Formats: sequence, C-alpha cells, structure tokens
Amino acid sequence: MFDLFAAVIIAYLMGSLSGSLILGRLRRVDIRKLGSGNAGGTNALRTQGVWFALGVVVIDLGNAMLAVALLPGWLGAEPETARILCAFAAVLGHCYPVWHGFRGGKGAATAVGALAVIQPWLLLPMLATWVIVLVLSGYVGLATVLAGLSLVPAALFMNGSPGVIALCVVLAVFMAFTHRANLARLKANTENRFERIMLFRRAKE
Repeated sequence: MFDLFAAVIIAYLMGSLSGSLILGRLRRVDIRKLGSGNAGGTNALRTQGVWFALGVVVIDLGNAMLAVALLPGWLGAEPETARILCAFAAVLGHCYPVWHGFRGGKGAATAVGALAVIQPWLLLPMLATWVIVLVLSGYVGLATVLAGLSLVPAALFMNGSPGVIALCVVLAVFMAFTHRANLARLKANTENRFERIMLFRRAKE
C-alpha cells in the first residue's frame, strides 16, 4: 500500500511540472497572465507561437508517460491499478500544480500521454473526434471535451478492463470540468475559435 501511495504522490509531482510554466520561466513570461490565462498548449500557441507550444506539449506528454510507465515498476506497486491511479494523479498535477501555485492547464495533453502508455488504442477515437470537431467548428475547447467523452464508448466497445473504463469516465468528466469556462463561453457565443482551420470556412473563402 505504501508503494502505491508513493507512486501516486510522485506522479502528481511529476504532472505538476507544467511545460508552459517551465518554458515560460526561461523566456521570463507567465502565460497565465496572457491570452485566456490558462497554462495549457492552446494558450501557449496563441500567445507564444508554434515552437513554444510544441515544447509545452512534449513536456506535458512526457511527464505523464514517464510517470505511468516507470513509477509502478520502480516502486513495486500492482501494475494496472498503479498505472491508472498514477495517470489521474499526473493529470491532476498538471491542472493544479503544487510547484506553480495550483494554477495550471486543463489536462488534455497529460491525459493523452497517460493513455498512450495504458491503452494506446484509445487515442485513435479520441484524436479522431478532436480533429473532426475542431475542423468543423473551430472550437478547441469543445473538441477537447468531446474527445474526452469519446473515451467512454471507445473503452466499452473495445472491451477495456473495468479499471480502464473507470479511468476513461473520470477523465471525461474531469476534462469537461476543466473546460467549463469554455463551455460557458460557447453558450454565450463568446468563445474564441481557430477560423483558419475550419474546413467549411476555408471552402467559402
């Protein structure tokens, strides 16, 4: 039990190493004071450019992948249970990072990194949903929420273990929660959108 507890705590601490805030310190900028105020990849792209955002995604993906892939084995915890708990702990750390005043991102990239280790096939429907919704609507937040929700039917359809299905449900609900401001802006018709990536927008122009 102590091994499992230690793995989860370390996974949270690793997830707390937010890519945008680490790279932002090197650039002497806090993206939480810019754009949407979120320390995630989308705001990093909007405020700091492609290469900065790419570095953010690599760090956030890498933290989760290392936490899920290595910690259970190092600490001798039961593999699947430890990986699932470490996965959520890393996502929680990214959203509420202890190193950065508990103000982080929204957990999407970290969730992708964790799932890439636990059940990589789940990334196919998740990324397909994200791309389709983004191209059709231009709303990154909506695309991310629906991509998270797609994990649940995908895990059920592909006969995932009870633990994996439970993780997918928790991640879907958690991503909807962290994107609640985006959903509120969508309802108020004030949400920002990437019009340049919209398929039908391009066709009209």
